[in-house]
Amino acid sequence: MSQKPWEHAKSSGSEADPVATRFVASLDIDQRLYPHDIAGSIAHATMLHHVGLLTDDELSAITTGLNAIKSEIDEQGEAWPGWKIELEDVHMCVEAALIEKIGEPGRKLHTGRSRNDQVATDINIWINDVVVNVIQPKLDHLLHGFISLAEQYGHVVMPSFTHLQRAQPIVAGGEMMAWVDAFSHIKTERFTGVSTSFDSPLGSGAIAGSSLPLDRDMTCKQLGLVYANDNSMYSTASRDSTIDFTYALSMTSLWLSRWAEQWIIYNSTEFGFITLGDAYTTGSSMMPQKRNPDMLELIRGKTGQVYGSLVALLTMCKGLTIGYNRDLQEDKRHLFSAYDTVCDCLDIAAGIVRTTTFNEARIKQGLDRGYLDATSLAEYLVTKGVAFRTAHQIVGALVRQCDETDRYKLEQLSVDEMNAAVEAAGNDAVVTDDVYDWLGPENVVKRYQTAGNAGLTGFREQLAEWKERLNGDAE
Repeated sequence: MSQKPWEHAKSSGSEADPVATRFVASLDIDQRLYPHDIAGSIAHATMLHHVGLLTDDELSAITTGLNAIKSEIDEQGEAWPGWKIELEDVHMCVEAALIEKIGEPGRKLHTGRSRNDQVATDINIWINDVVVNVIQPKLDHLLHGFISLAEQYGHVVMPSFTHLQRAQPIVAGGEMMAWVDAFSHIKTERFTGVSTSFDSPLGSGAIAGSSLPLDRDMTCKQLGLVYANDNSMYSTASRDSTIDFTYALSMTSLWLSRWAEQWIIYNSTEFGFITLGDAYTTGSSMMPQKRNPDMLELIRGKTGQVYGSLVALLTMCKGLTIGYNRDLQEDKRHLFSAYDTVCDCLDIAAGIVRTTTFNEARIKQGLDRGYLDATSLAEYLVTKGVAFRTAHQIVGALVRQCDETDRYKLEQLSVDEMNAAVEAAGNDAVVTDDVYDWLGPENVVKRYQTAGNAGLTGFREQLAEWKERLNGDAE
């Protein structure tokens, strides 16, 4: 007979072939689920007692035994002797250890339960746990880093870029607020949405439910999940929560990669906008002078791994029938890989932000290049009654005039030259000396009025709001 407690209908199991034993096992991956598996088992046993399927003494023995096993694994980790590859996974290792520890009551724990609903529940508990206790605190740490950097360098006037070409002037704090907004949306829209939608598959059994009077709502409430899923076939076959969580991780990587790319450019000699902390750069094996932004490059590079995990999960599930299939055992490899990668990237990102300095003098050197105030001049003309499309045409002509006369700033033009351009466009508006209050990057960043702007007023308002919000979250 097979040594595996779920294969009594066969004369032998995969233990007859060492390669097969290793091939079907997931223990190397799912060991980390042990606290969540034990929590699910205690909730299940408590429910079995509630519906009369366990006695007081049996519940006490099971609960005491499971808590003892958790303490042993907490202390011994991978060296715990209960990890046996022939038992394939964390669920059966814990159950076998419990039976060995308390005897017959341990054999009752699996009543009304399958590994199918058990693993689906464990994953949901784990995701809910790490969202609240790991991912969101790491995102908060990163957000606080951007806020701190904005407080220190938020006043610095710098170019913004579209198409990687100079666009309009902003303050550095405006860009920091953009990153804060991006990662805050990740925290609230992606991860909070995932953690507040979890169901409890426990009690669905292998696929069709159970003829025993199980109280699925009771186990759900004990585990802190939102609801007991309405359909046993769906709940045991679904990996929607795994995919949703990995998608949220992928979106985190996407924004980390965009930020990394921006700062790789800013850190280059050609830009020189920022200097990275020594701990987050590396030298060259050949060129002694190099301070390469390798950490940022690795954050950008590791995005591919996270995307790969999401695509692997989607591909795994696309051809499966509605019941449980063993393909789903592979989900945790991709889930945990994406999670571990993003956690590392968030930690490194927070360290980089915390130790980066903005080089105000270097940024100022070339700030008057690129006609950053062109849009401001067009808006000045709008206040004089010129239609925006006409104003756009006039300013474009003035930029061309500067280029053709070896001037590189619009403020180098005289009022008469500006009025001549207005007249050439068939407009009778009059430019006066007040136009110079609208020109120059330092003037422009003070003039922005729209909500959420990246100038001084917008930055200061957003900074105050975010500090209040983050302090409130901390409380």
